[in-house]
Amino acid sequence: MKENVRKQGILLPVSSIPSAYGIGTFGRESYRFVDFLEKSGNRLWQILPLGPTGYGDSPYQSFSTFAGNPYYIDLELLIEEGLLTKEICDGYDFGDNEHYVDYEKIYLSRFKVLKIAFENAKKQGLMDAPEYQKFITDNAYWLNDYALYMAVKNAFGGVCFMEWDEDIRLRKAAALRKYRKKLSDEIAFYCFQQYLFAKQWKELKTYANKKGIEIVGDIPIYVAFDSADTWANPKLFQLDREGRPIGVAGCPPDCFSETGQLWGNPLYDWKYHKKTGYEWWMQRIAYCYQLYDVLRIDHFRGFDEYWFVPYGDPTAQNGHWEKGPGYELFAVMKKKLGKKKVIAEDLGFLTPSVIRLVKKTGYPGMKILQFAFDAGNDSEYLPHNYDKNCVVYTGTHDNDTTVGFIQNMPEKDKKFAKKYLGHKNDKKLCFEIVRAALSSCADTAVIPMQDYLELDSSARINIPSTLGCNWKWRMDKEALDPKLAKKIYKMAKLYGRL
Repeated sequence: MKENVRKQGILLPVSSIPSAYGIGTFGRESYRFVDFLEKSGNRLWQILPLGPTGYGDSPYQSFSTFAGNPYYIDLELLIEEGLLTKEICDGYDFGDNEHYVDYEKIYLSRFKVLKIAFENAKKQGLMDAPEYQKFITDNAYWLNDYALYMAVKNAFGGVCFMEWDEDIRLRKAAALRKYRKKLSDEIAFYCFQQYLFAKQWKELKTYANKKGIEIVGDIPIYVAFDSADTWANPKLFQLDREGRPIGVAGCPPDCFSETGQLWGNPLYDWKYHKKTGYEWWMQRIAYCYQLYDVLRIDHFRGFDEYWFVPYGDPTAQNGHWEKGPGYELFAVMKKKLGKKKVIAEDLGFLTPSVIRLVKKTGYPGMKILQFAFDAGNDSEYLPHNYDKNCVVYTGTHDNDTTVGFIQNMPEKDKKFAKKYLGHKNDKKLCFEIVRAALSSCADTAVIPMQDYLELDSSARINIPSTLGCNWKWRMDKEALDPKLAKKIYKMAKLYGRL
């Protein structure tokens, strides 16, 4: 990621883009947002993971680390292509709140509409087209297992693969043949979804790149237990003979949680990965660079050491640290994939060995301004303590919006922030925190869209360790105001980020 050119970008999940049918997509409004990025002097669009969402609608708990979320397939583009009609799309209920995603309604409607498009595509002979066949062949290494996994999962009522019949759960050859034959149409439907996803995303990304805008993607360190990855490749993980995890991922107790965070993801068998030359990881990362220009690697400290929680424990309290692959994985990555742009998510409690790992890779770490204003503490997140090789954010998808953060700040911290930023007016603090990020010496600055719009906590994306209210916020249709673009552009010019 390190370059001599200062730049800035905006963090906005695809799900938050306005659209006609309940959730953000790769359609017209995303192209409008790319135009806004260009006009406002931003050269990065940072998004969240694009995988199909599973437990809690979280993009960090996906049914596949390779597959794309079918919710992001734009229905209006399918109408233009003659695979759907407006009447069909309008006949389904995708939710009526323009500012929040109703995932239940999306889940109950989206696949039915896409199934109609699939049937129409078959009638039109799309599956026989060279472009479609090439996609199926090129992606067979992950697509075959994913499509089968989803088809079988549906056949068993959506339950986790651990509750399937033993023959298919353990991938016995006869069972695989039986289900591939029995569910062939459903398998083809899931392949078709992935084709549409890839086609629409590639076109949008190409449009952005032509305008000088790079996509910053996000790779979660872990995969979900309930995923095609775990079912199809059990050797990659610390599982017992029955396929159950021996230990699961999380993080230890800290000032945010007395019992730690229990994520529940299966842990990697790093000895096995080392034996294979990290083959699966290289495949995974190489695929990410087909989707993105820059890769933000989530929970970077887990490559140095990871928190092992015994399977079945109700909290993460009784976990312990185990050694990860360290620099070796990144050395292999540099050798096999060449020099790639990476952002290391190095937040949280950092030991000297994690700091050494980040430094050795040369990847920029992250600085979060919402962590900076702890009165009486010369925080590493204060701009005067940065070096150039870092990426500064006002906040991330896991933080409150900056307006919400200011409203909930302890008074002594707020007083310190006002003194540091040189402003006494509460209403101007959000803008001044954004300015502090852009004016800092950090090579790259990324601002969540909500902070440019100065929105309160109702626009927050995620509250870690909670369920039910996350990943839902959607941007207002009128938010992409030319006046706002001009204001952001002026700051980009002023602080040398054009």
